Amino acid sequence: MRVRVLYHDNCFDGAASAALFTAFYLSCIEAEAQFEYVGMTHGPGDVFADGAFLPHSESDVEHVCVDFRYSPDPRLSWWFDHHQSAFISPEDQRHFEQTQNPRHFYDPTAQSCTKFVAERCAAVYGFDPTPHADLIRWADLIDGARFESPQVAVELREPALQLMTWVEANRDETLKVRFIRDLYNRPLEDIAQQAYVREGLQPIMELHHRALQILRERAACDGGVVTYDTSDASLPAANKFIPYYLFPECHYVVGISAMPGRLKISVGSNPWHAGRRTANIADICSRYGGGGHPMVGAVSLRPWQRQEAQQIAAEIARELRQAAERE
Repeated sequence: MRVRVLYHDNCFDGAASAALFTAFYLSCIEAEAQFEYVGMTHGPGDVFADGAFLPHSESDVEHVCVDFRYSPDPRLSWWFDHHQSAFISPEDQRHFEQTQNPRHFYDPTAQSCTKFVAERCAAVYGFDPTPHADLIRWADLIDGARFESPQVAVELREPALQLMTWVEANRDETLKVRFIRDLYNRPLEDIAQQAYVREGLQPIMELHHRALQILRERAACDGGVVTYDTSDASLPAANKFIPYYLFPECHYVVGISAMPGRLKISVGSNPWHAGRRTANIADICSRYGGGGHPMVGAVSLRPWQRQEAQQIAAEIARELRQAAERE
């Protein structure tokens, strides 16, 4: 059996979910299965619509999707997600609810997809996730932004956080697959010492320090909301915790960055003051074709839509300032 795992690309939780599903499948379903992995990126519209990720010509492939939006396509055998914005339309949500596919799992209250996969596979299929406890713990901590302080999240001393930084920046498809395979075969500390990670991490850390300096210069806090725009700086998306490192008392962050093939508006709430959050960021982002979680989300636009991105970011920041005033 060939198994194609579609996973949230350039995301530690996405890669960890793919690795954990692989471990589950090999342990509980078919030990001789052959796996391949395809990273999925959120963008305008339905990324499943053209059939490229679920090709009709491959009837011998079992398709799995983890940590990414739902598709009603009958070729999607397995699905696990925890994003509030998992359904691109009400019709898709109704399809999920009415179909009751026993291999489709959804829980928007789950902090990470990795831990959700572990819990559901253990409860339904008897999977033992114990050998992967450290991976599950770190994926849950990273995706829930439950770090002790902004310093921990920005200084990146822990091996798992170095891997988080590497996977968010890596664009080498071969290394993405190697990393997923390593996640279910090796301890995190061992992976962080692999040459491909260390060599790749050095320029990434240089960019990280550059991003920190650029955000020191460009980020501003007004009414409890930090805003920044690095879309013209030839800089990938900055570490999302830097704004809280620079402005530890802020309520929300709205930033624009240039990603491969798109502009990204990142929206977040301060995880170190989570109790005062009143705005639902997933709801806000969904109005502009994006999505995410109640505490963090994003909107994607075409690379040439910078003016529109700036307008949307300004509208979101204005709404969040009003929310911050009430908090």
